[in-house]
Amino acid sequence: MTSDSLPLVLAGPILRLATPERLVFWLATSTAIDARLQLSRPADSSFQLAFSASQLAEATQQLQLAEALYLQMIDLPLLQALPVQQQISYDLQLKPQSAERWQNCNEWASALCYPGQQLPFFRLEPKVRQLLHGSCRKPHFAGPDGLVRADQFLQQCSEHDWPSLLMLSGDQIYADDVATPMLYAIHQLANKLGFANEHLPEADIQNSVELHQQRPYYGQREQLLPDTKAGQQVLQQLFKGVRKPVFTSDNAHNHLISFAEVCCMYLLVWSPQCWGLLTKALPAELIEHMPAAQHAKLQKQQQTIQTFASGLGQVQRLLAHLPVAMIFDDHDISDDWNLTAEWEQTAYQHPFSRRIIGNALLGYCLFQGWGNAPEQHQPLLTLCQQAATVPGSLAHDECINALLKFNQWRYQWPTEPPLIVLDTRTQRWRSEVSPDQPSGLMDWESITDLQQQLRGHSAVLLVSPAPVFGVKLIETIQHLFTAFGKPLLVDAESWMAHPGSAHALLNLFRHPKTPQNFVILSGDVHYSFVFQVALRCREQSPSIWQITSSGLKNQFPDRLLKLLDRSNRWLYASWSPLNWLTKRRQMKVTHHKPLGASAGQRLVNSAGIGLLQLSDQGVPEKVLQLTADGKQIEFDLTQGDDEISQDYSL
Repeated sequence: MTSDSLPLVLAGPILRLATPERLVFWLATSTAIDARLQLSRPADSSFQLAFSASQLAEATQQLQLAEALYLQMIDLPLLQALPVQQQISYDLQLKPQSAERWQNCNEWASALCYPGQQLPFFRLEPKVRQLLHGSCRKPHFAGPDGLVRADQFLQQCSEHDWPSLLMLSGDQIYADDVATPMLYAIHQLANKLGFANEHLPEADIQNSVELHQQRPYYGQREQLLPDTKAGQQVLQQLFKGVRKPVFTSDNAHNHLISFAEVCCMYLLVWSPQCWGLLTKALPAELIEHMPAAQHAKLQKQQQTIQTFASGLGQVQRLLAHLPVAMIFDDHDISDDWNLTAEWEQTAYQHPFSRRIIGNALLGYCLFQGWGNAPEQHQPLLTLCQQAATVPGSLAHDECINALLKFNQWRYQWPTEPPLIVLDTRTQRWRSEVSPDQPSGLMDWESITDLQQQLRGHSAVLLVSPAPVFGVKLIETIQHLFTAFGKPLLVDAESWMAHPGSAHALLNLFRHPKTPQNFVILSGDVHYSFVFQVALRCREQSPSIWQITSSGLKNQFPDRLLKLLDRSNRWLYASWSPLNWLTKRRQMKVTHHKPLGASAGQRLVNSAGIGLLQLSDQGVPEKVLQLTADGKQIEFDLTQGDDEISQDYSL
């Protein structure tokens, strides 16, 4: 299919880093383009800023990933600072480089504007009074989409309550858990966009053309994934004596493999344009030999995916109106990514598994990480372009090597309080006890760098994909499984699982020059909660809030979570002997309950998105979970239950 028969814009625009002096937009197009930009203020007709095609060309980097897929990063410095707390409309006008006619944004994205608006817009709110945050968005989860709920909130939001940003704190895609209808859609799209053929090293299939068309292994990709002796040793922790692939996800039946698959996954979860190019019905040959039970599951997934796709116009609109910050967690790459040193050794020593992980990380770099801090990713871009031009080549492997060594995934945005986003996946503190023990989420050098980063701030917004302070009972269960040598079975990835990492982190909070107000934003766990932490060892403890919102489109098993929530409260209540014997001797943890909840409920198990309101001092004034089914759950910040649980001072 030629680019002339494709929509000009395949995904975006996504507003990324935005300050009065700088605007960053990301978008995907089907051809090389020229762009120009006009900024205006509806409330002030005298305010007009226009940037010509030549000016935007100087500010734009373009990468070609396929015959009909180009990524555009517009990183525009502004000589005239933009006003804050004002609505600024923008018209991003585009045209193919081979054409003469310009298209305004209403032509290439007809549903991009909110009702009553002629153009998309943004508001610069560097003083953070309100923000949205969430994680874990699985397209085939049988429930509504939290990003659609966020768009509904924004549509009703007054100018005085406009959020400063949207923080997506991990698992924006599930590269390791893809529904068969979604994988079939990915292959259709990859064929239409014209990706180069990728040679696959030491695999049962030779290349990506074979994988996408002739032998896609729908629902059976665990048979394709590397099955090495070392991999069996890792996985014997889970299933003794059973042959299992090196990848440890229980749902790796449709793990993404090729670079083309990763790129198309991003396009299909962010924008409606590509779905209009695809055949909705599954081919008869795909389902005719399946058992009836599997056939029924496939049909259910197909319906769920179609419902998901129908909301993507609202998702595209949301991402065009708020600055969007992102960071990876494990499912963006693969389940249990870097969980233990043994997992790393096993996964990276095999060329095929290294390629699979590298392709997912390459996709994250280009579709997510690049817009967080464009200047940090600049050294990678030439390598990324070379890898995309000749996938499967030596240049592709060299790019993956550079990505795996890259240590600048973390970043900071100049908000007030500053938004500091942690990389808890690639700078891990390997266990000194045994390579099969969980690694610390950050190593000593990274935590030391973070401590320097925090100096001079009175308040900070700290983003950790996994909660720093989690539910005591669940962490205890993880600790017990780890003690019996089975950390992979329960995803034992708490901050306190590694003694060195725990010591260093808690010393950071104790440091006399630490900020007075910490707000820690997290996701990952598929339920939501609010904890408040105070240090007992300091006369004036910093105010530490752990605020977790998860998932955007995922949930914890409901009955199991209710049991764990209730049991946690009974086992570790202030009067409980078990609580007294296992207390956090140097800190007090207060659980804040959801308003209107039952007596024992502290955890919210509902897909949606978190809404946080801050005081001028950076202290939470209101915390809500906007559920995907339209409800609004507020946490009671005025009082809570004191939990004195396991000794975090170790």
